[in-house]
Amino acid sequence: MPQHFVTFNDLRPTDIWAIFERAAFLKAERAAGRFRRDHLGGRSVGMFFNKNSTRTRVSFECAITELGGQAVVLNIQDSQFSRGEPLSHSARVLSRYLSGLVIRTYKESDLQTLAQWASIPVVNALTDEQHPCQVLTDIFTFVERLGGRPLESQLVAWIGDGNNMANTWLEAAETLGFRLHMACPEGYDPDPATLARATAANPGVKLFRSPAEAAAGAHAVNTDVFASMGDEKEKAQRHKALAPYQVNAALMALAAPNAVFMHCLPAHPGEEVTDEVLESPASIVFDEAENRLHVQKALLERLIPAL
Repeated sequence: MPQHFVTFNDLRPTDIWAIFERAAFLKAERAAGRFRRDHLGGRSVGMFFNKNSTRTRVSFECAITELGGQAVVLNIQDSQFSRGEPLSHSARVLSRYLSGLVIRTYKESDLQTLAQWASIPVVNALTDEQHPCQVLTDIFTFVERLGGRPLESQLVAWIGDGNNMANTWLEAAETLGFRLHMACPEGYDPDPATLARATAANPGVKLFRSPAEAAAGAHAVNTDVFASMGDEKEKAQRHKALAPYQVNAALMALAAPNAVFMHCLPAHPGEEVTDEVLESPASIVFDEAENRLHVQKALLERLIPAL
């Protein structure tokens, strides 16, 4: 059976740390001008996107190329996916052409069905419920800044909407054991089942209503836009509910000394975060964006065996 990456806890901690070690090596190699082009050996990896993307698409396409493969990029609307072909059929057909399948779409259940029927690795490049590649990279970027301090001793604060990123941070805390304090307004909590699993597995996971309580003593302060893709019709309502959850200098001052600010991007300066924080020395958002490439190269190496 292939190894999939549909949710964060599809990977064991040992897998994650091995990916981080490999990503650090690949990052150093690339910085030295050494681009590895042998792992995929000319094989093709499908990229099917049903949601807009900049970082995810470019980083995956570059990763596939730099590993010696060919990215087959399709908008789902251009394929038979949009015409109702059973996913079980698509998974079996694509498995005979491709060596892996990267999907960015709305329903995570579609990825679960594809993974059930595919004989190649299926990677979640974002759904309404999860964004595991982003959080995997975010944690790698945070670990880079820790200077050898153990991740388990750190406190991460999530401020704002309990969206797909929040759900994945919960799974990451469950899997890796670091403390996670979340602050979400009433009605914008993360998925209840995901929250229940994380709090049962890790007593350091807590949900607050107060951003100040969640950010107090945090080593990383993390947020996302008020209205994610698909939430545009609720924009005014969301801005009203989430405005008190803006990450600003006053909130960052409550965090630990030398705390970092994290964001998956794109950001809306002046809404979920002030420009002062986004452009401050504490901000590692562009490191996170760069590291998507290195971590995803390591992930693809892990999921797709070399020839």
